[in-house]
Amino acid sequence: MTYTEDTDVHRRIRKLRDDRGYTREQLAELAGISAKFLYEIEVKHKGFSARTLKNLADALEVSTDFILTGAEREYSVVASIERIEPRTLEKVDQLIRIAHELCRQTL
Repeated sequence: MTYTEDTDVHRRIRKLRDDRGYTREQLAELAGISAKFLYEIEVKHKGFSARTLKNLADALEVSTDFILTGAEREYSVVASIERIEPRTLEKVDQLIRIAHELCRQTL
């Protein structure tokens, strides 16, 4: 298991939670962890696994890179699409097809 230990990581998670207006309980539920564990992460009492990092990043709608380093990678359409819930992918596919058709018409 991979664990994070950087103090900035812990502060970044708390700041992202605050910026999005989530209570500790709300974010914990979205990330599939307990509110107590999230508190322990935020105050640096506990490290956490790569799986928890991914769950937190998904819940906060940022990349794992951003949580770890504070910097985003270059924008990636694929990474954005991977964050979309499977039940909405069909609609996204329809929108992309419409956008593609509009682009072809303007060329």
